[in-house]
Amino acid sequence: MMDLKQSYSVRLNDGHFMPVLGFGTYAPDHTPKSQAAEATKVAIDVGFRHIDSAYLYQNEEEVGQAIWEKIADGTVKREDIFYTTKLWATFLRPELVRPALESSLKKLGLDYVDLFIIHVPFAMKAGEELLPKNASGEIILETVDLCDTWEALEKCKDAGLTKSIGVSNFNHKLLELILNKPGLKYKPTCNQIFDFELTPEDMKAIDGLNRNLRYDKLQFAANHPYFPFSEEY
Repeated sequence: MMDLKQSYSVRLNDGHFMPVLGFGTYAPDHTPKSQAAEATKVAIDVGFRHIDSAYLYQNEEEVGQAIWEKIADGTVKREDIFYTTKLWATFLRPELVRPALESSLKKLGLDYVDLFIIHVPFAMKAGEELLPKNASGEIILETVDLCDTWEALEKCKDAGLTKSIGVSNFNHKLLELILNKPGLKYKPTCNQIFDFELTPEDMKAIDGLNRNLRYDKLQFAANHPYFPFSEEY
C-alpha cells in the first residue's frame, strides 16, 4: 500500500515530498492579522498540511502561532506540516538572505522551514520597507546578481534552516541562469507562480524588466500555483 503522505504529495528533485494541496495565507491589508491565525487552524483541522506564507504577507507570527496551537492540541506534529516561506525583493542581496530567513523562523517559532523560495526575480532597495519608492512614487530597484542570491539560499539549506529551496515567477531564461550557474550545488525544487496585478505606476517603475513572467507552460499558473521539479530536472 502506498504511504498516505506520499500519495498526496509530489517528490521534489532533492528527495523531499511536498503536499500537492497548499493553504495560502495571504490576505489584504485591511484583514485583521488574527484572522490569518484562525484560518490556518481551520485549514489544518480540515486536512491541509502544506502552509504557504511569506515575509510580504506580514502575518508569519500569527500563522506560526496557529501551527503551534494545532501541534499542542495533538492535531499534527511538526513533521506533518510542510511550511513554505519566501524571500522578498528587498532582501535579495546575498548577505541579507540568511538574516531574512532567520527572522521568519523567529516569528514562526520554528527551527526550519520546508521550502524557502525567491519570491520575485528582481530586487528592490534593501530595507524593511515592503515597496520602497522615491519621491515621485516610483519603486526603487537595485541590481543584484540572482546567482549570488541563489548561492546564499544554498547555504541556508546546508545550515539546516530549510529543507528545500526554489524560485517563484521565473521564466525559462531566469531558470537557465540559475541552472547554468558555475558551481551550482542544488537545483531549484520548484517554480511557484502567482497571479498578481501591478498598478500602472508600478508597471512604469519596472518597465526595464522582463515582465512576461508567465508564458509557455506557465500560462495555466492560476490553477496550478506550484511547478515542482522532478529528479530529472
